[in-house]
Amino acid sequence: MRIRGAGPRAPGPVGRGAGVRRRLRLSAAVARRPDAFAGDYFISLPSYQANFTDQLDSVVGVDMRSGVTPAAGKQALDRKDWGEAARRFGQAALRDPDNADLQNYLGFSYRKLGQLDAAFEHYRRALELNPRHRGAHEYAGEAYLMIGDLARAEEHLAALRRICLLPCEELGDLEREVAAYRRRAGAGKTP
Repeated sequence: MRIRGAGPRAPGPVGRGAGVRRRLRLSAAVARRPDAFAGDYFISLPSYQANFTDQLDSVVGVDMRSGVTPAAGKQALDRKDWGEAARRFGQAALRDPDNADLQNYLGFSYRKLGQLDAAFEHYRRALELNPRHRGAHEYAGEAYLMIGDLARAEEHLAALRRICLLPCEELGDLEREVAAYRRRAGAGKTP
């Protein structure tokens, strides 16, 4: 069955994006001629549009109604604009509060802003959602070093040693930070 005004079907499966492209064409057709799509095809145009944007949000990671995207937060991180990054990731986390990566990015942003209480809260949430989140363990360990809590930093280092069966970047980074902290503090290695 072909829906009027939707244009020809794309030839065969072209990958994951093919369905999104078809839905985009269909959405454009609905926008041009909403009267052609009334009746049997859709319950109502507003509910179809809301459903379509929700589906597209989940596929491409963008809130089509507000333009909120984790990519904007990552761009702010690249610019070292920690406040903007925290704001952008906060908006994205409102849309997807159970995303461990967003919680980790929020913790990182707040840590860079010096707001360690907020940073610890987001790292805790990220690890609650994904106890094996390497980035959250690394950054939480670094945050504990910032407040002088070597024991808690070593707990995260031990967790990374259990998680990273092969050497991983997060483990190496936290090991270097702990070693540097020990040198600065003159603590030496504990057994």
